[in-house]
Amino acid sequence: MFHDKARDHTGLECKSPFEAHCRPVGKMAKRSLDITLVLVALPLVALLMVGLALLVKCSDNGPVLYGHSRIGFRGREFRCWKFRTMAVNGDEILEQHFRKHPSDRMTWMTQRKLNNDPRVTPVGRVLRKLSLDELPQLLNVLNGEMSLVGPRPVVTDELLHYGRTARFYLATRPGLTGLWQVSGRSDTTYAQRVRLDRFYVSRWSLSRDLRIIALTIPALLTSKGAR
Repeated sequence: MFHDKARDHTGLECKSPFEAHCRPVGKMAKRSLDITLVLVALPLVALLMVGLALLVKCSDNGPVLYGHSRIGFRGREFRCWKFRTMAVNGDEILEQHFRKHPSDRMTWMTQRKLNNDPRVTPVGRVLRKLSLDELPQLLNVLNGEMSLVGPRPVVTDELLHYGRTARFYLATRPGLTGLWQVSGRSDTTYAQRVRLDRFYVSRWSLSRDLRIIALTIPALLTSKGAR
């Protein structure tokens, strides 16, 4: 479905991002940075993650973690982990909301987000505001399914909105943070997010990754564009 020609970061042309000789953008340099920084960060955030896990568990006694299928490098599906921020019966709550507010269904279909998602719990709203719900994705990074910096991980249906730009998304690992996260997040449109992903992949450099990581910290502290 997404078989446009693509080039890896060496300029080698691939008939498809699924071909075996294609390599993720950044190759070993990017992967080495990921592993080094995660191993440094994990001991520092481990206690915080334990505290957040207890907070989520005590809030409504549901599961602590939520894993959802996402599309990764070369179209491989993986389970993307987060602290659970939604009610256990979230699908039922969302459908009830759409019956009362039918215009929101179209917003959801086109943007895959709602400004005031009725499924989000009070604790989950705070975690999302501070992006703390995404800390378990450090495990995805260690496992090689994600990178610290890259496009936001998407589901299969969302990738259809990328059109020809999908080949850029598929040429790298999705990121825990990225250009979208430091460029306003919810203050940007979906089309802008897609363009940011394309720019990041086509202009990748190790220095840009380090700059995005550095910019992520103040973005989190100010909750820039978070909802």
